[in-house]
Amino acid sequence: MLVKLVYLSHFCKDSNLLTKIKLFIHYSLPVCQEMCNIADMKILLIEDDDDLREIIVRSLEKERYVVEAASFLADAREKAFVYQYDCILLDIMLPDGSGLDLLRELYEKGKRENVIIISARDSITDKVEGLDLGADDYLTKPFHLAELHARIKSLLRRNQRGGEQQISLGNVTILPDKYEVFVGDTKVELARKEYDILFYLINRPNRLIDKTTLAEAVWGDHIDQSDNFDFVYAQMKNLRKQLVSAGASIEIKTVYGFGYKLTVS
Repeated sequence: MLVKLVYLSHFCKDSNLLTKIKLFIHYSLPVCQEMCNIADMKILLIEDDDDLREIIVRSLEKERYVVEAASFLADAREKAFVYQYDCILLDIMLPDGSGLDLLRELYEKGKRENVIIISARDSITDKVEGLDLGADDYLTKPFHLAELHARIKSLLRRNQRGGEQQISLGNVTILPDKYEVFVGDTKVELARKEYDILFYLINRPNRLIDKTTLAEAVWGDHIDQSDNFDFVYAQMKNLRKQLVSAGASIEIKTVYGFGYKLTVS
């Protein structure tokens, strides 16, 4: 769609329409780049239960991960040694062997993929063996998808940020583990939704965020059934007031007709 708009912009003679097309292209490019960056995060799911595998794949794809799946050890071995993955979700009990054998082979071959074991085997011995063989985490079945997502994000975050447990932009720092926000050395007290909005935007600096996307991320998927977004506007107004009052060097700009964009002043 974006390519077509760029093409059409060369032939558009309506000045008002041309301005709108250029604005859309300008503010949409960062969003496309963000989607590409997320799409680059590849996960290999090794799980023999058809129903569980389908549920996990769908949930991960909804988070915009690229997901490959395998139900047999042989298929998993081929994928793991041919392709690169940001994270491997590994079941231990597979129809043609043990997932621990694959984990051992990856370690011996120097393949350092992030591995989270997902297994119904919950003994201390199994967990210790898996972690000793190089797994980064161990999640016992049954588990909530929200917990799985959190562990994947935590593992990827540790690698991407070198283990840092804070997010900084300009003179604003967020400590996610404590849900605290600082402007310089001054702590800023934010309401829960104000914090959630800031956390979402600060992880996507200089990128246009559609107001519906922001609302769904902060309030949940069902929010798209709402008649209006007055609740977003109210929280955004309060958040901006807090940041300005504290002397923050970041600014949340409104791009009318599109959404919001967080920048460093």
